[in-house]
Order: sequence, then structure tokens, then C-alpha cells
Amino acid sequence: FPLLILGITESFGAGIHALNTSQLTDGVINRSKRMMLDTLGVGLLGTRTAVFNKALKYSQLFTSRERSSVWGQSDIILPPHYAAFVNGIAVHSMDFDDTWHPATHPSGAVLPALLALAETLPSQPSGLDLLLAFNVGIEVQGRLMRFSKEAYNIPERFHPPSVVGVMGSAAASAKLLGLSPEQCIHALAIAASSAGAPLANAATQTKPLHIGNAARRGLEAARLAQIGLKGNPAILDLDRGLGVYYKDYSPSAMADSAVRAYKWILEDQDVAFKRIPAHLGMHWVVDAALAAREKLQNAVGKFDLSQIRHVTLRVPPSKYVNCPLPATEHQARHSFQFNACTALLDNKVTVASFGDAQIGRSALKELLGKVSLETPEDNLPSFDKMYCEVEIATHQGPSYTARCDTFYGHWRKPLTLKHLVDKFSVNASSVLCTEGVEGVIDVIGNIERVADCSILGSYLRMTSNQEHLDRMRIL
Repeated sequence: FPLLILGITESFGAGIHALNTSQLTDGVINRSKRMMLDTLGVGLLGTRTAVFNKALKYSQLFTSRERSSVWGQSDIILPPHYAAFVNGIAVHSMDFDDTWHPATHPSGAVLPALLALAETLPSQPSGLDLLLAFNVGIEVQGRLMRFSKEAYNIPERFHPPSVVGVMGSAAASAKLLGLSPEQCIHALAIAASSAGAPLANAATQTKPLHIGNAARRGLEAARLAQIGLKGNPAILDLDRGLGVYYKDYSPSAMADSAVRAYKWILEDQDVAFKRIPAHLGMHWVVDAALAAREKLQNAVGKFDLSQIRHVTLRVPPSKYVNCPLPATEHQARHSFQFNACTALLDNKVTVASFGDAQIGRSALKELLGKVSLETPEDNLPSFDKMYCEVEIATHQGPSYTARCDTFYGHWRKPLTLKHLVDKFSVNASSVLCTEGVEGVIDVIGNIERVADCSILGSYLRMTSNQEHLDRMRIL
């Protein structure tokens, strides 16, 4: 490939190798620390889910000389690629992890791989080394998504983390391993052959595996490249390479990573953090439903299900989050109808809202039967441009309508640091003892000054006494 090797893929290999800690800006450091903390919190909470425990049970069939920790488990170790796998699954098990634009979940594919890998290295990396590798993995994902205008919309065919996430994991792992530019190229090429997952598995227990597989396969790709395995060194240049996933694939070279003032994509494009464990689109419809409910209650003095004649939801077109009668928690997390009706009935949506007892309520089923969904032409299927509108028609005649253009937690309306830390604390305290929760907050808050990042793993294993009882109850 004498001509293509001087092009796009080579620029990525050179960039992954050359980026250094002096190029990390304050803005990128602060944003990526928020991403790390949130990812660890939702991952810890995710270790209490059925899908995580099934994956853990399977992964415990395997052993190796190298051993890495499982988050929130004081006494379980796994081969590093399986630790990355189960921790990645935990992060996405409730669809509670961060979301970027163009659409993907960037952190869950990268952080589990890096923490699993770090434990196997002969010399433990510093917090700054970890921070750099994490940002390299995020940067590669951000640049790859910008190769397609299609990627800016809510996905239709495949789950983006299964494509760009595995490439980000490979890049981050290659950086932490200190691979050469050529090895970085081959890590990307190897990872590309593990990319892709159909959206037909959204709203099922298999969807969280997309993140786990991305973390695991990216780590494996970097390790294979390290020992000399090679792939196509033009994997990013070709339509038959990474271009197979996009109808309008138009790749471009990575920016010159040798300049001191490197421009990170995370500097310009922040991520969204979720307040409820559901698909990102649900946050718009929940906020609109709560506002419409408040209007009705203020007008008539109370809220009662019997008052409602009909509920209209005006949302962007997206088939995989249009689920009129969800029967499982995973379907409920991908249902405009469920989330709007839960907000109307309970005046809130929480982690507990997705339990079987809540999903099966007769009052909820009654209200779901009164819902219709419309997709106005001006409501674009983009997390940057969409809106949700909820209209409650009453038997008395009046209708009450509210619209949400930007929910709290969106990149245009970011969570305050206090609210982000509060979210982490609530999630993590379901698994860790107080010392563990506070230790993770302190380490991540000062990660650029931590000499040995293994201290983070120590805190992630400081479980509460309920650990074994909770796991047995789920199984």
C-alpha cells in the first residue's frame, strides 16, 4: 500500500504515538475527569444488574497469569480482557453512561480497557499517563465520527460504540502500552475487524455487550499489535475498511499532533451526562412531561389519571426508541411512551422506575393506552437539534402542552460539578463503602497529580458488606 500508507491511517498512527501530556489543556482535563467519574459511578451501579452478573459468571470460566480487577468486587479477578469486558458491560447495563455528539457513548469503551490494562503493566502508570491515554481514545472516536454526516443523527443501522468505541479502546490501549506509530496503525486495523453491532439488539440484554466488547476487543487489538500481528495499514482510508459502516464516508487526516497547541475535539464538543438510566432521547420527553404535568396540576389543583383523555408525544423519528408497550427494563429504557407516562404518573423517573413491579403497574398500562406518537417534520433525529413536546388532553376540555429543547445534563446545559458528584456518590454508594466512594472522588479529582494510578483500583474494590447478599439475590 505504498500510496495509502502516507495518508489518513498513518496520520492516526503517528498522532496516537506522538500526543503527550503537555498538550492536555485545562478544559480537556476537566471534562475528561468528569467523564471518568461518571463512568465509574454508573459502572459500579451496573454491577448490581442481571446482565452484568451473567457476563461475570461466564467470564469467571477463564484464568490467566495476568489478572485484573472487577469494579465493585473485593475478591474477584479476571484475565485483563475479560475484566475490561465485564466492567464495560456494567457501564452500559442501564444505559446510564455519557453520550457524545456525533452520537456514541465514548467513555465506557475506553476506561474499562485502560484500568484493566494498567494493572498488568510492570510499572504502574501515573494518573497523568492514564488521563492522556483516555483522551487519546476519546479523540480518535471523535475524529472517526466526523468522517460521516450520517453519524450526526440518531443511529439507524448499527450501535456507534461498537464501531468507533472499539477503535478508541485500541488507540487508548496502544497509547498506554507505548506502541510505535506502525504498531498503532495495526492496532486500529485489527480492532476494525471486531467492529459493528446491529441496532436490532437495542432494548435487549445484549446491547450492554456492545460496550463490553468494544473495551475488550480494543485492548486485545493493541496487545496483538504489540507482539507483531498486522492488518491493513490503510484501514481508515478505504471504503472497504472502516468506510463499510457509513454511506457517506469521507475520511480526513488527523491534525498534526507534533504542535504544542493541539486542538482536541473534547475542547469544542462536551458530552451529555444522564440523570435517568435510559436512552438519551428519553431525557427530553421526561422533562417535557414533567412540565406539562405541572401545568395541569397548577390549573386544576391536583393531578389524577382519570383527568387524562389522551397524551400526544411529538418526538423525532427513531424506530428503536418507539416502544408503545414495553415488557422489560431494557425495552422501557428505549421507550418514549414509557418514560413520558412514568413521569406523568410519578412526577419523576428514577433507577427504580425500570423495575418489573413499576413496569407492570395497571395504572401505567392504562395511561400507555392513551398515548399517540407524532414525528413533526421540523423535529430532526439529532441529539443536537431534536426536541420533545408533550400534550395532555383532558376530559374537561383544556389541553396542557410543554416542550423541551435542551434537558439539564445536555452539553448545552451541563450538570454542575456538585450534581455530577452527587450522581456518582448515589450510584457508587450502592456498592462501595464510604471510604471507597470518597477515595474515588478524590483520586479522579486530582488524577493529573496522582503518581500511581493503582490507588484507584484499590478504592474501586472497597465494597460494602452487602456485596455477596446482593449478588446472590440477583442471580
